[in-house]
Amino acid sequence: MSEAHQSEIAEQHTAKVIGVTVAAAVGGFLFGFDSSVVNGAVDSIQDTFGLAELFTGFAVAIALLGCALGAWFAGRLADVWGRKRVMLLGSALFVISAIGTAYTQTVWDLLLWRVLGGIGIGIASVIAPAYISEIAPARYRGALASMQQLAITLGIFAALLSDTLLQDAANGPENELWWGLEAWRWMFLVGVVPAIVYGVLALMIPESPRYLVGRNRDEEAARILQEVTGEAHPLERVKEIRLTVKREARTSLKDIRGPSFGLHPLVWVGIWLAIFQQFVGINAIFYYSTTLWKSVGFDTDQAFTTSVITSAINVGMTFVAILFVDRIGRRKLLLIGSVGMFVGLVMACVAFTQAITTVVDDVAEVSLPDPWGVVALIGANMFVVFFAATWGPVMWVMLGEMFPNRIRGVALGVCTAANWLANFTISMLFPEMSKVLGLGWIYGFFAFCAAASFFYVRAKVEETKGMELEDMDAAAATRLSQFEAMRSAKDPH
Repeated sequence: MSEAHQSEIAEQHTAKVIGVTVAAAVGGFLFGFDSSVVNGAVDSIQDTFGLAELFTGFAVAIALLGCALGAWFAGRLADVWGRKRVMLLGSALFVISAIGTAYTQTVWDLLLWRVLGGIGIGIASVIAPAYISEIAPARYRGALASMQQLAITLGIFAALLSDTLLQDAANGPENELWWGLEAWRWMFLVGVVPAIVYGVLALMIPESPRYLVGRNRDEEAARILQEVTGEAHPLERVKEIRLTVKREARTSLKDIRGPSFGLHPLVWVGIWLAIFQQFVGINAIFYYSTTLWKSVGFDTDQAFTTSVITSAINVGMTFVAILFVDRIGRRKLLLIGSVGMFVGLVMACVAFTQAITTVVDDVAEVSLPDPWGVVALIGANMFVVFFAATWGPVMWVMLGEMFPNRIRGVALGVCTAANWLANFTISMLFPEMSKVLGLGWIYGFFAFCAAASFFYVRAKVEETKGMELEDMDAAAATRLSQFEAMRSAKDPH
């Protein structure tokens, strides 16, 4: 076979892998869309149902409890039903949630639809990166796994853009638009379209080879490995997968127990990565940016436009992560991101402390005097730039790679659930704490977490670039042995 023909075949397989990855990553698009579409509707929900700040935060954040629940069970369901069927379940939940939220009549059924949508998001947050890491060759896995985060950022951008277009069309989010529905209700209803697209694509992609091997469908798994990824020796690869699947089949929560406060030390590393990714405050921007900018003097149109610009920056910088994650490496990108986020958050923190309140006709108006409004915008967008290029996608890549095969499914579920619980905490408390403490203190806390994430990554996180998933076991076992040796040295008794 000529080199030109071999190159052509390799390109065909690369295209197939990218195509399958893009289809799976549409779940990430829904993840970003459904979690951020509430941004433009927060004030309308508060006004429509007469909610206080804390309960408004709860109404926004309760979806994240559904996310944690969906993330917790997604791995187990995927092992029983298969990855494709669980993707279809997520699609159905998205559709039901979008329609239910659009036609909600009370705050209580609003909470129900938000939880159902959250379960769908949680499923997508686990299944898409797991599926991609299982089907992608090691040489492309970092970039392809980053496609999940790119899809999330595109979903965020689409949600904020559609929010802006709909409120512009109605001259305000609480004004009636079409079919007797206010613009804020349409913001949720348009989510039906990408949810249906996700379901259709889930029917078209091949099943995960790992799931097929676990179901003793070796020939089908080998065929997919050969046709999609171009695996030269698919049957040998199936044998390797079978060895890890046998160990995974016996995995339960007790298998992630360890000497470090009851958990395997690697699981704690994953949990803290998941927590830091949320505690730097990224979703305080993507869930509340419209409300945030209005609170410091921007008018409604300016606040919506600023949110769209920020989300566009988020999309663009995610391409940087895709370009460099397999070149620079995961650990170095996380360290760079921590420094950049810290600087941006400190700028925003200082700017928000300069806010002034004036009373006009007995109405208190808050504004940022020159040049602090510009400083706040630069700081917030600098933070988004570094988050999108590093912590946004790389954390998910790390969680898909860093665990030994025998505990990967359970550990990934635990860490993803921790991510959603951290997200819930920040999202629920942000409106109330902003009112009580002020934005300066809140962004100061986010800056502290960004600084802490730098030192944690430098001390605890190991590089996983370029390793096959089956090769992770030896490295993980070595790290665990080193941990035990250090522990014994400190406490010989």
